[in-house]
Amino acid sequence: MRGQDRLVVPPARSGAALNAMYRPHAAASPEPVGFLLIPRFSMMAYVSAVEPLRVANRLSGRELFSWHAFSPDGGPVEASNGMRLIVDGPIEAARDLPSLIVCAGFDPQKHESRRLLSGLRQLSRLGVTLGALDTGAHILAKARLIDDIPVTMHWEAVPAFQEEFPHITVSDELFEVQDRFFTCAGGTAALDLMLDMIGRKHGVQLAIAVSEQFIHDRIRDRHDHQRLELSSRLRVTNSRVLKIVNAMERHLEQPLDNGELAAMAGVSTRQMERLFKSLLGASPSEYYRNLRLSRARQLLRQTDMSVLDVAVATGFSSASCLSRRYRAHFAAAPRDDRREQPGPGQGAEVAIRRNSA
Repeated sequence: MRGQDRLVVPPARSGAALNAMYRPHAAASPEPVGFLLIPRFSMMAYVSAVEPLRVANRLSGRELFSWHAFSPDGGPVEASNGMRLIVDGPIEAARDLPSLIVCAGFDPQKHESRRLLSGLRQLSRLGVTLGALDTGAHILAKARLIDDIPVTMHWEAVPAFQEEFPHITVSDELFEVQDRFFTCAGGTAALDLMLDMIGRKHGVQLAIAVSEQFIHDRIRDRHDHQRLELSSRLRVTNSRVLKIVNAMERHLEQPLDNGELAAMAGVSTRQMERLFKSLLGASPSEYYRNLRLSRARQLLRQTDMSVLDVAVATGFSSASCLSRRYRAHFAAAPRDDRREQPGPGQGAEVAIRRNSA
């Protein structure tokens, strides 16, 4: 098959995590995979997870997988893009499935009802393997199911998650697989997660063939990072500037002063100023402040933290100091910019057909 030499399937994992996520499906019937759709879930992540299963069925010439959609209450669910999807039933109907993947998106904490959290705990007690896409890990954490394991999620949601669950380790990998739980960053990382699973269960060649159907020329390993390398993001190759920006990103709560930053890169403060102005178009202080303001905006939109708490978490001396800087940068007061605006209203209603291929 053309392009196979460019595709790499990572080596098999060992231990309990392998047994949980990739256990053989012995039955003659298709292996069922469940998806729990949370209101405002990411359609991109959901489709990236479902479509590889459909294509695996088509290319193999047999029904390897079936897929089933659920919602907390069994009603239709609106995605973040406004489309409404009809599901197969409520969360309780997933009790007989081997696995259920929580698909979330914006503001997962708004939908963490008692029924949802207790339902997930009950499924876990019954031995259902639970997964999460995008911000679904927030819901598993709220249900106290992943207190002792590393997780991953979309990079934009990490700061808010770490403020609420500081005891949980968050990685920047595409997906994390642990015993009976797995988490995924969402987006196209869900495609890599499913290709990885297909390759383990049904062979590398099928995974490669599925990947090529999506013009996806490399099955990414779970250790691949979510974001572009810093040099690619900034379009800067100067190692001293990259070292300084990396330090800034790691010290948003307790900002370093210019002298400390310059010393880390082995340059004078004057030289650092010249490098930042010429390569990034801003002084080090301006660039650093903008990083902290961007983090503040994430926390305001994704958490219920007070403006004072957000100020402390982003290195500002007071709530009024943050508000002043925030208004100047974003042309809005923090209190007026607390949440991402809701998605479109009623979208097209899409029926999810059971076992379609």
